[in-house]
Amino acid sequence: MTIAADIPRDLKHEASRLFRRKRLLNFGLPALILAYFVYIFFAFDIAGLSQRASLDNARALVADSYSYKTHVLFDARSDEMEIAIEGERKGTYPPGSAPDWVTLTDSGAIADLGRGHEVVFDSGRVVYKIPGYGRLEAEPSNRGVDMVFPAGGMEDQPDWINASKNRLTVTTDAGRLTVTRTRAELFKYQFGWELFFFTLDSPFHGRSFPELVSLALSSDRLVEGQSNLAAMWEDFWYNAMWRHSEVVWAIFETVLMAFLGTFGAAMVALPFAFLAARNFSPMRTLLFGIRRVFDFLRGVDALIWTIVLARAFGPGPMTGALAILLTDTGTFGKLFSETLENVDDKQIEGVQSTGAKPLQRYRFGVIPQITPVLLSQLLYYLESNTRSATIIGAITGGGIGLLLTQAIITQKDWEEVTYYIVLIVLMVIFMDWVSGWLRRRLISSDESGV
Repeated sequence: MTIAADIPRDLKHEASRLFRRKRLLNFGLPALILAYFVYIFFAFDIAGLSQRASLDNARALVADSYSYKTHVLFDARSDEMEIAIEGERKGTYPPGSAPDWVTLTDSGAIADLGRGHEVVFDSGRVVYKIPGYGRLEAEPSNRGVDMVFPAGGMEDQPDWINASKNRLTVTTDAGRLTVTRTRAELFKYQFGWELFFFTLDSPFHGRSFPELVSLALSSDRLVEGQSNLAAMWEDFWYNAMWRHSEVVWAIFETVLMAFLGTFGAAMVALPFAFLAARNFSPMRTLLFGIRRVFDFLRGVDALIWTIVLARAFGPGPMTGALAILLTDTGTFGKLFSETLENVDDKQIEGVQSTGAKPLQRYRFGVIPQITPVLLSQLLYYLESNTRSATIIGAITGGGIGLLLTQAIITQKDWEEVTYYIVLIVLMVIFMDWVSGWLRRRLISSDESGV
């Protein structure tokens, strides 16, 4: 009777303990997560980040990604005017020529920005006619910038006008005008990627698609010694602004880095994986040592290996490939050894019963079992390393990553940055498709063969 009376008491105590533990998990864990988010809010200064964020800079960055700007520059020291796309020499209009919205005059130029906005450059004096505001005049001089506003003084202007003694900046939806002691510069944004196909010096620039098709089929040659089609391709391929030939070669270098690093790591890791597998390693000390080497190789990130190897061997695509090879050797060694530990011993015994030698037992009894898993892992890492090679290329000086980094550092041609990002995304999509196609073809054929 005593034992029977103790049982309910013990059960009640156990149930109470379980309920307390459940309540602790239900309320304590959310409280811990909430405390962690509060810590993040203060540690990373989220409030300060929102204050430092600039919507104007964000809008300008987004606009730069899908549009281009034309610079109309007047140099007050030489009284010369220059019109260039993105302000680059290779995008400069020849003397006496200008885009259709700029009219050259004997004393300067008239820029029609649209929607009633007009900027007049006349003998060193700049006049900006702004709808709803009036006529703003500015003239560079040794004393600074002489300004005449429609109403009010320098301090009483709207926030889209920034005026001081030595500088005037007017930013509207139609464009931006900057006047300093030595120059006056007008920026106008337009939709598209100008000069993407042909630069200004190409005879095919500014022609419509039907005109280009007609020229390609015509026997009349615009470039001496070349057919029109060949001349079009050469002007596009060696475009000095967008450098299409260099970009394609950079993409090839990126894919090559990923390919050499991934497959090289697989070739190195596979034989050592046998020594790291418990059912194949001849010695426990050897098994322990090989596994620690694998841990070390994959424990150091590929970017760290890239920096170390770049110091040792210098920059270049091969350095990036070696960095991927080292990291993936450790990863593949672990994955392959675990796969080997799960093979079916009966197939190995069947091959051994035929009198096969050890290497033959591995070749015909082990490799067919692990091939589908190895190929699946290998192709997945090839796809993943294509993305990694982009970042590694920015450090080692090779591939599309280098071009992307150079374009970002200049902070001038963000449409070029967008172009590289689009190409990187397309490259990853293509590699994903190729990887999936090879995985289906190779693995399904291996399984059907087995």
